[in-house]
Amino acid sequence: MNTIPEEFQITALLNQDTYLINGELKKWEGQTTPVFSTISSTDAYGPTLLGSIPFMGEAEANEAVQAASEAYNNGQGLWPTMKVADRIKCMERFVEQMKTTRSEVVKLLMWEIGKSLGDSEKEFDRTVEYIYDTITSLKELNTRSAFFSKVQGINAMVRRGPLGVVLCLGPYNYPLNETFSLLIPALIMGNPVIFKPAKHGVLLISPLLEAFRNSFPKGAINIVYGRGREVASPIMKSGKVDILALIGNSKSAIALQDQHPNKNRLRLILGLEAKNPAIVLPDADLDLAIQECIAGSLSFNGQRCTALKIIYVHESIAAEFNKRFAAKVDALAFGNPWEKGVFLTPLPEKDKPAYIQELIDDALVNGASIINEKGGQTTPNAIFPAVLFPVNKAMRVYHEEQFGPVVPIMTFSEIQEPLNDMAESNYGQQVSLFGKDITTIAPLIDALVNLVCRVNLNSSCQRGPDVFPFTGRKDSAVGTLSIHDALRSFSIRTFVASKDNAYNNEILQALLNSKESNFINTDYIL
Repeated sequence: MNTIPEEFQITALLNQDTYLINGELKKWEGQTTPVFSTISSTDAYGPTLLGSIPFMGEAEANEAVQAASEAYNNGQGLWPTMKVADRIKCMERFVEQMKTTRSEVVKLLMWEIGKSLGDSEKEFDRTVEYIYDTITSLKELNTRSAFFSKVQGINAMVRRGPLGVVLCLGPYNYPLNETFSLLIPALIMGNPVIFKPAKHGVLLISPLLEAFRNSFPKGAINIVYGRGREVASPIMKSGKVDILALIGNSKSAIALQDQHPNKNRLRLILGLEAKNPAIVLPDADLDLAIQECIAGSLSFNGQRCTALKIIYVHESIAAEFNKRFAAKVDALAFGNPWEKGVFLTPLPEKDKPAYIQELIDDALVNGASIINEKGGQTTPNAIFPAVLFPVNKAMRVYHEEQFGPVVPIMTFSEIQEPLNDMAESNYGQQVSLFGKDITTIAPLIDALVNLVCRVNLNSSCQRGPDVFPFTGRKDSAVGTLSIHDALRSFSIRTFVASKDNAYNNEILQALLNSKESNFINTDYIL
């Protein structure tokens, strides 16, 4: 048995028996749901019990809605009317306390979703950095708004104001980082938030509950647990949610939208599916292309919306690419998250290996082969990546976002073939383009930027750096997330205007001098 390092062992169950509503950590005494890890802690394989979470329902959903609605209070609440500088102080207090939970959150990331130690640490550290960068960006935004402009005899101060109550639902693959890329900008812009953690990676929120409770005014942040249909559905049906912020599946997003009684009032900020392709041109640097395609398709076992989920290779180099790619995949190290040098880890969803096997079997029936020796080898909690070639449009793996360790490869003779496939796809997030000849690359880039929202030249698809816009076309996204864009996505431009005359100007000057208004001020935040 591979001995688990002492600092990563599960020595006590984490039974989450409180939830955050209206500034109070309330005791939960109802039904609970056990939380298991697919990682075994014994010689004979068996899932590891990590603890439990509340199984909440409509009553708790309504309680959260009431708390958030009262915190907003039709725009008159403490949080939405607070000075930007004071909201920033609350967020700074939170992130300082968050940093003290690093080791505990990292440990839970490994056990709950099977993320490697290095990637778990990176996710935590990147999230902390994201919060600080968001604070800096808000200071800059506030500074650019802290003045009056005069146009056609009208004085106006234009700022960004909150929109109302936010329902925040994050994904299981980045349960901290991507969830907080929604939650943090929504909150800091003055919107009360109702947050339900993802189906996996839920216990890792537990160490942060106290920091949330004592950093923000009551009702500004409310955290509930349970299944989406039991908790999120009644929250949406209340009609009191102004923004649905979700990273996940489009079916879930559509179902939740449909439950809102006033969909025209509902702002959507959604990160959804993608089927990002790689296109490997005849003159590509194969060493670089293979390295980036492996990272792009199999980092965190391919469980990333930005993962490369299909690879198009020019027919003239396909044989060499496939041979070298398959060998590199077989050389990837599989093990538990804390093992040194591990790349592939156990899958957090117990049914995922069977699903990946279905895709493999379907591809084999329809003419593909597994071209790497280890492809499709299974353990109780994992399946080794299968490299499938040649893939065609009759196969499920061509159409479905696999979100797991299987790599489909197709060939093309004319570049219009992958371009047409991308145009016909339901998705339009990113593409990776590998090649060197600028006479070929230039027109390709000009076409690709109109099919997806990010073209990665000789590099794998990814989300970061967080200052870059993160969005997608068609079914891949609604709204734009980046540090800059997210603050705008979770707010609306609003302003005070008055005719430029002595009477009004005297009043405006008195407002500025008195500092009675949190909106009418020219304060700079350093």
